Amino acid sequence: MTTTTTTTSSSHILRHTSDFISGVLSQSELRRHLAATLRRETTPLCSQTTLRQLSLASDTIENAISSSSTSIRTSSLTLAEKLLLPLPELPLSSFLLSLLLFLSNRHVDSAVLLLQIFHSNPSLARSEIAPVLYDHLFSLHLLPVFRWFDEHRTRILSESSSDASDYSITEESVVLPCTKLLSRMSENQASKLRELEREYQEAIDQNCRVVAVYFKEVLTSKSSEASISPPLLTLKSTEDVDGGKNKEEIQESQMSVLENGRYNPIWSERETSIEFLSSTSSSKSSHINYYPQRVSPRILKRQKSSKDSAPVYMKSTSENRPSLDGNLSSSSSDSEAESEDDDKNVALLEPRQSQSHEQMQPNLKEFRGSPEYHMAEYDNPPPGTAKNTPPKDFVCPITSNIFDDPVTLETGQTYERKAIEEWFKTGNSTCPITRQKLQNTQLPKTNYVLKRLIASWKEHNPNSVPPSCESPYEESKAVTKTIKVSTLPKDVVKQATVDGIISELRYAINNLYMSDILEESEMAVLHIEKLWREVNLGVDIHSMLSKPPIINGFMEILFNSVQPRVLRAAVFLLAETGSRDHSVIQTLTRVDTDVECIMALFKKGLTEAVVLLYLLKPSTTSLAEMATPESLLAAFNKEEENLVPICLKPKTAALLLFAQVIGSSEERIASSAAKCVFSEKAIGNIVASLEAEWAEERIAAVEILLRCMQEDGTCRNTIAEKADLSPILESFTGATDVECLKIVQFFSELIKLNRRTLNEQILRFIKEEGPFSTMHTLLICLQTGLQDQCPVMAGLLLQLDLLVEPRKMSIYREEAIDTLISCLRNTDFPAAQLAAAHTIMSLQGRFDFSGKSLTREVLLKRAGVDRSPGYLEQVLQINSFYPETEITPEEEKAADDWERKIASVLVSHEFGILFEALADGINSRNPELRSACFISATWLVYMLTILPDTGVQGAARVCLLKQFITKLNSAKDIHDRVLSMLALNSFLHFPDGFHDLTSYTKDILKGLRELKRISPLTSEILKVLVEENESKSDIWIHKELIRVDCSENGEVPSLICFKNKLFSGHSDGTIKVWMVKDTSFHLLQEIQEHLKPVTSLVISESGDRLYSGSLDRTAKVWSIGKAAIHCVQVHDMKEQIHNLIVTDSISCFTAQGAGVKVQSWNGESKLLNSNKYVKCLAHVHGRLYCGCHDSSVQEINLDTGNVSTIQSGSKKLLGKAYPIHALQLHGELIYAAGSSLDGSVIKMWDNSSYRLVGSLQTGLEVRAMAVSSELIYLGGKGVAVEIWDKTKHNKLDTLQTATNSRVLCMSLDRNEEILVIGTSDGQIQAWRVN
Repeated sequence: MTTTTTTTSSSHILRHTSDFISGVLSQSELRRHLAATLRRETTPLCSQTTLRQLSLASDTIENAISSSSTSIRTSSLTLAEKLLLPLPELPLSSFLLSLLLFLSNRHVDSAVLLLQIFHSNPSLARSEIAPVLYDHLFSLHLLPVFRWFDEHRTRILSESSSDASDYSITEESVVLPCTKLLSRMSENQASKLRELEREYQEAIDQNCRVVAVYFKEVLTSKSSEASISPPLLTLKSTEDVDGGKNKEEIQESQMSVLENGRYNPIWSERETSIEFLSSTSSSKSSHINYYPQRVSPRILKRQKSSKDSAPVYMKSTSENRPSLDGNLSSSSSDSEAESEDDDKNVALLEPRQSQSHEQMQPNLKEFRGSPEYHMAEYDNPPPGTAKNTPPKDFVCPITSNIFDDPVTLETGQTYERKAIEEWFKTGNSTCPITRQKLQNTQLPKTNYVLKRLIASWKEHNPNSVPPSCESPYEESKAVTKTIKVSTLPKDVVKQATVDGIISELRYAINNLYMSDILEESEMAVLHIEKLWREVNLGVDIHSMLSKPPIINGFMEILFNSVQPRVLRAAVFLLAETGSRDHSVIQTLTRVDTDVECIMALFKKGLTEAVVLLYLLKPSTTSLAEMATPESLLAAFNKEEENLVPICLKPKTAALLLFAQVIGSSEERIASSAAKCVFSEKAIGNIVASLEAEWAEERIAAVEILLRCMQEDGTCRNTIAEKADLSPILESFTGATDVECLKIVQFFSELIKLNRRTLNEQILRFIKEEGPFSTMHTLLICLQTGLQDQCPVMAGLLLQLDLLVEPRKMSIYREEAIDTLISCLRNTDFPAAQLAAAHTIMSLQGRFDFSGKSLTREVLLKRAGVDRSPGYLEQVLQINSFYPETEITPEEEKAADDWERKIASVLVSHEFGILFEALADGINSRNPELRSACFISATWLVYMLTILPDTGVQGAARVCLLKQFITKLNSAKDIHDRVLSMLALNSFLHFPDGFHDLTSYTKDILKGLRELKRISPLTSEILKVLVEENESKSDIWIHKELIRVDCSENGEVPSLICFKNKLFSGHSDGTIKVWMVKDTSFHLLQEIQEHLKPVTSLVISESGDRLYSGSLDRTAKVWSIGKAAIHCVQVHDMKEQIHNLIVTDSISCFTAQGAGVKVQSWNGESKLLNSNKYVKCLAHVHGRLYCGCHDSSVQEINLDTGNVSTIQSGSKKLLGKAYPIHALQLHGELIYAAGSSLDGSVIKMWDNSSYRLVGSLQTGLEVRAMAVSSELIYLGGKGVAVEIWDKTKHNKLDTLQTATNSRVLCMSLDRNEEILVIGTSDGQIQAWRVN
């Protein structure tokens, strides 16, 4: 078998880089922070022009991310790429290009540019930009650098170890980070350490660049990945005791690897790296066993004579921890130098200790019941204690500890969950014991049968394992053997032993707070800790240590000592005494600086201090400011085996403190803490705490996860996937009212997943898996809970009850709905009202990926509006990173079934009483309550058209009809008006609904006209309300707004409405700009730049330009401002312009002669339809329609020039022509106004088939025409404007003009609410359509 070196695949690199960039794109705050950091580093390196270009590119990429339009997004990315490509390779430009290319699905190029940041500025990249990416990708390859640093650092520290004590750790020492140095070092050592630290940083930066280049080669190589050799790392060594400098290259294959070439963090962790040192040599062992091994408890060796027994305090507290090898020991010290130094100092107490131990030997023999028992050989159990040894089936073969969370694989082997997870994470897919290939590496649920057996065994063997307690204060891990001495001795020997130990303890206590020498006080702390752990003196030791002077002595140590072991010992003693005696906590909290000192030590890495911090119960504000949430999460994520055993697990204390911070009443503090959970990626560890043995820890985890879901609902799916809800249900039964509320809120948030089937699975688990009836417990909480707590409980109870088909009667359902209605109508509790309204709205059952209710969006879709813009943007972003969220037909069916079920029970409750409560809510002054009630009412009214009629339709109509009509006409939000229209359309399906609606026809039509372009449903309602109404003249009311005399400027040959403005062209060449506001017109501008009549006015497709054509043979282009227009371009058309059509690239106009002139804006021109004299023009979608002098109508394809005839022309009769005077396009029809040769003045054709579909007969000589969605307006000679029904082709009304003159032009505004005409005698007249 050949051994391969460790390589990194391109897929592995892409996975980690894609995860990082995805996270950046999904978090706007993170993007801005990273961009600001990179900009700060880039500013000194480039010019102001480059900085502006980078800033513009950054804004453009942000626009692409936030835009819901595909075209805008594509154009933004293209523009940003053009801005960034010419720039030099700067960290900021590489970062922006990486985001851009990732959005363009060019993931390899994106990853290469991201790695470029590590090449150009490795220090910034690994510390501030992408530390997680550095940990996942680079750290593995840099392990030789870490080992190099540890080796040289150990050499420097070992220079002062010549005076070694009699006892030393012979086989290993745990390597500490470089910042945890001993206080007693020479100036030469300190100088060497500083130089080593500087060279270490240089080596990390240099080799980061090397590894980054290697990664880029792997990504861009077209050959196989195996052909690319791992990089060679260059290392420098400092001047050490041997002198001189050397340079060495270490291949990556020298790293700790398994035979299969994988690095295994279970057996070789960076923070617990092991150096194999003998007593005479610092060389490393040549062989390391990486497979799981049992840990031998023989961890200490006598260095001199085997006759003397080792002092008790040298026994390590890490006896039961996992080790790399059964022959290795795990010292309680943090480094070899520290261990030797501590051993040397502790040896000063040797005479007193040896005397005490000699006195204790007889007592120990009697106590143990065996004259041959020796403390140093505690791995051999004394006679009579074998029954307390745990069965081998209760012990994990990897960790050698009793199972805490056992999982059984398909091979039948059982392992600790965390250990086997680490095994899989390193790339292994086999069973560690059998080496059998596993079909599935997804871990099963906890083996609860085995877990219960272990718990039962612990209860029957209390002396061998920690007792099962609800409170962790009562837990005491037996890491070392306890020496039990009776506090009531039966003989003089025993009494002398106790007196000697107490005397020794008092001596140490005196040294602690009386000595002026720091070293003596530090050794006293270590001695006291040793006595505490190994000798149980009952209450005496507690009372001796709880005195204020002793506590102050411990605090002095915490203030002044820099030795980690001493600091841990002091914290341990303070925490143990404080957990038993509250006066200790009172002593500590009297002085603010004491609390600040403990917080500072915790933030600097003394993780055990978090336990003492928890006991001090600091305020939430001070906790959030001094012990940052990041520090608490770091302590929570730390491996427990690396920590000193203490009264409360540091992980538990950190979790409880973090729950205190995240539950703060200050939104700023709570929100910041929740965001830290996402940035530190701690969700998984917090979810694991839901299975904690202590109920308070489980409740704290529930509170944290609840806040995280409220802050960023995208974590909800992760929680639902990983959480075991059984322990929470166990806590629910005996919880307090506050804890019950948190659990209910947690469940309510958790079932807001974007898949209905998953929601129902969780609901079914909650209902069926609890130790007692969850529904009955909920009912009791509901009946006894506070008013503002009831809605969320009622919502959860109602959903649990409806998991099965609704029964005719259910006490749970009745109580839940009654509670929701009661809370909704209780104006004395606004918070309860709002909670009830939101609960009812969310019962519809559809949610997006973040847990937001989609009731409003679903209703808009049913009304013909796909989604609101905000929702479309959100869906676009979610689909970019979570393509699996696409809803399947099965999911949609499950959602529809649930919606029908829940709506049925809501509307049927007490004959529709819920509609009355919703109507009251719609009238509320609270806008949020008003909106929620309106959406719920719309949803339930819509569902009445689907559900069988149970007699509640009338109640809904009576309560809500007027509300919806008012909303239709007065709502500012256009989507609220659409929802009102959807509800009114539902009323039309009720038996008596049409009759009720017809009495409000005028009010409804007023609101419907503005919705025609938004929802196709509008046309259906209009068809029912308008077309079935016989008296349409009563419906359509035209109220005159204004008459303006412009006769001083001659005729008014052209008009056009645009937004809230009116543009009019006059025969003296004047153009006037009017502001249309309510019922008045205000003249904003009057400008005369044409020399002859302005015959045509056209608005560009973009809406920012006005084109004017004149008989002076020019066409002018005007920029449209807020209050005026400005001429920006003049085109010489060489002929008079009678009619003008404009597109983005060309203009079409009719002149005095035959044909249509087509002229591009660059000056090229051509003549189309040269055989016809064209009177009027119309244009749509690249097709030009011509009304000719001979009464013919033709269509011209502007791309090809092909001409099609819609209506053939006629010859002149008696020398008189019959031209087409007006041509309009609306919808799918062409409207032409000509002379009455065949009795029809107005004719209508289908614009696709040219089929004649209708005609109008009138005696009016039509010269102008306007067409709306329902009406046709005709103007000509005489004193009237005729109004015709567009569908039935009958005349509805006649509008009287101001004078007996010709109507030359007319125009409708965009909303079809204002009609404006211009006459031959210079009059402008307008009507409002109601």
